Amino acid sequence: MGTEIERKFLVTDLSVVDGLSGSVIRQGYLSRDPERTVRIRRKGARGVITIKGASLGASRSEWEYEIPPTDADAMLTLCEGSILDKTRYEIEVAGRTWEVDVFAGANDGLVMAEVELESEDATVEVPSWAGLEVTDDARYYNANLSRHPMGRPG
Repeated sequence: MGTEIERKFLVTDLSVVDGLSGSVIRQGYLSRDPERTVRIRRKGARGVITIKGASLGASRSEWEYEIPPTDADAMLTLCEGSILDKTRYEIEVAGRTWEVDVFAGANDGLVMAEVELESEDATVEVPSWAGLEVTDDARYYNANLSRHPMGRPG
């Protein structure tokens, strides 16, 4: 079992991804129960299934396994709620890799960044393009975004 420790922020300056190439991701949830989420993801030619336990602060247990892409595509059709579409960019800041997700579809207009840490008390240099921290705001959990999108109002 692994442990995921991450902090999430809203991105205030989208120009941070200008000129970068990103990876298109489609993901959905077979279970969005806060005690145990089961995520299916298609990232390029890869398929992945991820099981996560309950969040305890910025930490949660996590297991991730590669699956055949055709299986991932089939499982995405079984998912609850909306499928999340986003493009992920990786940006190095002070020795850490930040993942910036630019959402499309129902969450169009939402841009979030997350950084994985080795411990909850690890020091993080927050870049100038990162705004409000939303680590503890359940509205910004991807599983909840598939049920209650937070894109630009129509």
